[in-house]
Amino acid sequence: MENCQHKDLEGGGWSKMPFPRQMANIGSETYRSVKWLEKNNMARAEQAFERALELIDLTIRYGRLDNSSKRGSLLKELCRFRAAYCKAFQEKEISDIKNLNKYLDHFSLVN
Repeated sequence: MENCQHKDLEGGGWSKMPFPRQMANIGSETYRSVKWLEKNNMARAEQAFERALELIDLTIRYGRLDNSSKRGSLLKELCRFRAAYCKAFQEKEISDIKNLNKYLDHFSLVN
């Protein structure tokens, strides 16, 4: 992560954060990307997109699960989420990103 905007998190803070909070933070950025896409502000939308990808990648790399037996399933799910988010963002499919955000909403409620 060359231009990591979340340097303090990569240093260990992210791995100590509960998984639902990690996912809620990802959701904050994906919601921002939608907001800026809707306002046709591509520079801000892309910044939020990049921050979301950073957090997704940090979660894939350092994500914390209380039950480590589910880590493989978690990684597959996060990788699928990442791919779907990238595709939706690149194609400017706001409704698809909003549907992905519904998935992340559940983590905000737990957090």
